[in-house]
Amino acid sequence: MKKHSFQQSLGLLDATMIVVGSMIGSGIFIVSADITRSVGSAGWLILVWVFTGILTIIAALSYGELSGMFPRAGGQYVYLKEAFNPLTGFLYGWSFFAVIQAGSIAAVGVAFSKFAAYIFPGLSDRNILLDLGLFHISAAQLTSILLIVVLTYINTLGVKEGKWIQTVFTLAKIIALAGLVIFGFLLAARYDVLKANMSKGFCLGHREGNSIVPYLGMAGLGAIAGSMVGSLFSSDSWNNVTFIAGEIKRPERNIGLSLFLGTLIVTAIYVATNLMYVSVLPLQEIANAENDRVGVTASLHIFGASGTTVMALLLMISTFGCDNGLILSGARVYYTMARDGVFFRRVGVLNRNGVPERALWSQCIWASILCLSGRYGDLLDYVIFVVLIFYILTILGIFRLRRTKPDLPRPYKAFGYPVLPLLYIILAGAICILLFIYKPKFTWPGLGIVLLGIPIYYGVTKNKTPVALPDGDD
Repeated sequence: MKKHSFQQSLGLLDATMIVVGSMIGSGIFIVSADITRSVGSAGWLILVWVFTGILTIIAALSYGELSGMFPRAGGQYVYLKEAFNPLTGFLYGWSFFAVIQAGSIAAVGVAFSKFAAYIFPGLSDRNILLDLGLFHISAAQLTSILLIVVLTYINTLGVKEGKWIQTVFTLAKIIALAGLVIFGFLLAARYDVLKANMSKGFCLGHREGNSIVPYLGMAGLGAIAGSMVGSLFSSDSWNNVTFIAGEIKRPERNIGLSLFLGTLIVTAIYVATNLMYVSVLPLQEIANAENDRVGVTASLHIFGASGTTVMALLLMISTFGCDNGLILSGARVYYTMARDGVFFRRVGVLNRNGVPERALWSQCIWASILCLSGRYGDLLDYVIFVVLIFYILTILGIFRLRRTKPDLPRPYKAFGYPVLPLLYIILAGAICILLFIYKPKFTWPGLGIVLLGIPIYYGVTKNKTPVALPDGDD
């Protein structure tokens, strides 16, 4: 049997582009509308994005230590298994497959189809191809699934193919987003609009028409936490680069550095984009943008009648590259789990191109099923609560590993330890508690998905031990 192994063919630029490309999808063009409705003022809109960026960068800097200690495929799954126990690692891997990664891939795919419909109306979700009463399939859903299938196939051809798509499309979206911000300030920014938007400063309340109704008691904190669901989702998936550590050159150095550079770049872009929004659009237009598409509304102000087409093309580029990054990296987790004996055994082999093909197709099938829901907002809410839980556990793992495995090589140590990692745990924990109180419709199901993994784990591992699998075709 011919053996195949991961090829270390990704450099620092490639790794950074995976971080940036996986983070920037469609959220930055959409979720500011909901944030504005929730927090009321321009000041708080900007603060939510700044706060999200700070949290993300702190987490990324903390993960650098873990990536240096365990520079192999699987990333966060491996960190949790090593820091705590195999069950904790499995619960992450199970949740990752069930909702985190597959849900993100589906959500971005749904967003791609929505914006493709601007240019090709026949792809709209209003074009129902099959109606079975309680269940229907639209052209948009099929478009989402087709996108996922095509990108999955490309990534089965080898990591270099996926790398080129990721680098080219990520650079294109960075340039396009920078252009949108620059042209927005040069062509459409108005001092009177910015002055009016900032006249309410940092008033916190929900918007009713042109008025801001202040929250009572703890409800304001709940609103901030709820509004951060969108910004956190838009800033998520930065950790995807850790999953492909086995294919990165000098992973002990380049993973940590790419995490910092990537999250810093995205945070700067997101804050600049929202500053442009409040300089171009009255808050009322941001809050009530059609279908929450703030980016499209801003583009119409900047480019006139052609703005819709310009933004649709930008979003198609952005979501295409984003889904590629998610698909490329996610399959490596299932591959590692299979080799540990806690996922489908046949997923734990590489094809002749040195990539986990069966893991890629397993991920594709489940993400495609989730696409049939067509519910971008629901998927977003389910994902972010579960994601935060595991981010908190993983960063707690840094503290635990410092105590239990002090002699392991640490080529990079968490910046600001122990203050910054502890600050992340406290703040992210507070957000989880507030979401649990104020968004129970989504947090309870998310927690339920995680806990469902416990009986599954014991069912899978009963009377079983990890199997040494060959790297290659069967």
